[in-house]
Amino acid sequence: MQQLSTLEDIPCVTLPEDYQSNPGPFLARMYQEHGPIFRARTDWWQDIVYLVGPEANRFVLASNRLKFSHRQGWGQFFGVIETYGDGLLTMDGPEHDQHRRMMNPAFTISYMDRYLPLMNRIIRERTATWLDRGEVDVFEEARKITFDVAAEALVGLQTGPEVDRFREIFFSLITLGQNADDEKDYGTRLAELQRELYDLLLPKIRRRRQQPTDDVLGMLVRARDDHGNALSDEQLIAHTNILLVAGHETSTSLSAWLLYLLSQHPSYAQRVLEEQDALLARAAEPSLEAIKRMKLLEHALSEAERLYPPVSNGPRGVQEDFEFGGYHVPAGTHVFYSISGAHRIPTIFADPARFDPDRFAPPREEHKTPYALVGFGGGPRICIGINFAQVEIKALISHLLRNYQLELVPDQQIVQMYMPTSMPLNGIRMRVSKRAAL
Repeated sequence: MQQLSTLEDIPCVTLPEDYQSNPGPFLARMYQEHGPIFRARTDWWQDIVYLVGPEANRFVLASNRLKFSHRQGWGQFFGVIETYGDGLLTMDGPEHDQHRRMMNPAFTISYMDRYLPLMNRIIRERTATWLDRGEVDVFEEARKITFDVAAEALVGLQTGPEVDRFREIFFSLITLGQNADDEKDYGTRLAELQRELYDLLLPKIRRRRQQPTDDVLGMLVRARDDHGNALSDEQLIAHTNILLVAGHETSTSLSAWLLYLLSQHPSYAQRVLEEQDALLARAAEPSLEAIKRMKLLEHALSEAERLYPPVSNGPRGVQEDFEFGGYHVPAGTHVFYSISGAHRIPTIFADPARFDPDRFAPPREEHKTPYALVGFGGGPRICIGINFAQVEIKALISHLLRNYQLELVPDQQIVQMYMPTSMPLNGIRMRVSKRAAL
């Protein structure tokens, strides 16, 4: 009888000093050296098992997904429940499926026609001052735009001082781990931010119960579970928190990195601009049909997703023993399916460090390998907001390219950092000028 392996039998690697800023190349190299499963010991956790590559992604996201827990991964390991409550991101099993069904109608591609005019308006209003200012941090500006869009489209909050305060609270929560002095300070500041958030959200939820709306929050207020029960205030606040965080973090990150990449690759940026001019007049706002036809921009967005995925690794708790890659992994283990590692495997993505959006175009279509490109996850639990994010980012970049000339301010130190989502550590400053007439 063959003896089962233990965690100790899984190859152990040492994470490099720059791991938080550049994990992908290292994890892809470990994949080439050790195969699709290895582990690391860290200062903050004894053993993390890494599952890397398309087959590992399929294993976690689809074929064996019920063996893995989001609640133990995102909820407990990354503290999402403690910070934001138990929303869609941290739910498992039938509970998740039921709550996702409540939200699904608002995130279909056909529903984007409803959101696009709102997106275009907020993009136009938020960028109107860029020329006068002359220089902007595109990461910070993208955060303002994407948060305003999420707040109004998903929760029905109107742009203004109150939404600005919501955005500040969420950014403080996202970066609290880096800014708190110690554990006591962290707890005190977390409680203060949560109380302010609760006091802002609760009256809005109660008004929605009396006067339902047709945004996502309105859908959730009207929804009933299988027993006919409405969601509690705590559940609605948790869902709202996750919608606002996830609804802007991914779009903020990808928008900023896409603008950076285009600024560094002017020949491809020119091709994108020519596509824009062929589809739209300078002052026109894109329709959903035009958004769908922006293939060169779409390929550039996919390349930004590959090179700068908003999340480096997807955390999961193991609920049931499994075997993968010749090793046995017991329940209770924490695993990462590695998004950034999978995106840098050279046998799938040729010359993986190179910006090459044409890799996504026919006939190459390197992403056609199932579960190779997983910046938005995959399988039955693929990010519910993928359509929303892609339409919003394409609308934003389309507006900027057709109206402005953006040039990277020289002598900046552009450093990516995962905290845990991707952000440029010092921002990305760009000079803004009016685009020359055609």
